[in-house]
Amino acid sequence: MPGVHQMSVDVATDWLAERAEEGYGAYLIFGVIDRHKKDADGSAALDPDNVVCRLLRSVASQKLPMIGITDLCFCEYTDHGHCGPMTADGSTVANDETVSRLVHQALNHARAGASIIAPSGMMDGTVTALRAGLDANHFTDVSILAYAVKYASAFYGPFRDAADSAPAFGDRRSYQMDPARGVEEALHEALLDVEQGADMAMVKPAGPYLDVIRAVREVVRVPVVAYQVSGEYAMLEAAARNNWLDRDRAVLESLIAIKRAGADLIITYYAELLAKLIAR
Repeated sequence: MPGVHQMSVDVATDWLAERAEEGYGAYLIFGVIDRHKKDADGSAALDPDNVVCRLLRSVASQKLPMIGITDLCFCEYTDHGHCGPMTADGSTVANDETVSRLVHQALNHARAGASIIAPSGMMDGTVTALRAGLDANHFTDVSILAYAVKYASAFYGPFRDAADSAPAFGDRRSYQMDPARGVEEALHEALLDVEQGADMAMVKPAGPYLDVIRAVREVVRVPVVAYQVSGEYAMLEAAARNNWLDRDRAVLESLIAIKRAGADLIITYYAELLAKLIAR
């Protein structure tokens, strides 16, 4: 992923300070840790002094006017790369145990200064449990950005390599959505998360699912977020580097399409480039 880097807490804080001066208002954190610190349960995710919590506190200490959004999952912390502790037979993630641990993780993030919690693991009942756990601990103002419609997509590959979070065995199709299923399933998932208390609903990936973005936008009454993922970024970068297309025009066109489909917010690796293109 050219132009995308892992950052230590000090480097990330300085980089975010520069973005804050340029007018950026939010950032999304993914924790990346050394492989030898990973275990089957993703225990490092529950450490209140892990890299995500340290960055949140560092940004708060600098009083940067930016909203911290944290990706809530265990795939970056488990030695097997799945999104939580596995069932006894190793066939899938143990849903209820994982949800309980996600609440613990979310509370650590909220205490460290997160304003938005974004559960990405697609565990059933997560939003209900998070809302209850946050409210019970007086974090009623911490919002939930649900990865409500998240497909088991091939387009996540570059990020999984960059974050060292690819599954060591099997895949995530037992708990992420089947790309071949109809839009009705996406609407069911989005509405269910909103009913459970989600403040925003995400569709991921974005480009291959413009029809889903449009359909979700028409039925939910919360902001719809679309995630232009690493594979979408990598394809555009590869084509541009081979002089197969005009990078700036292609990037802008891809983001306009996502916005036109109905996205209120877009998460993209092209945020800095987009700001420059708009300013021209």
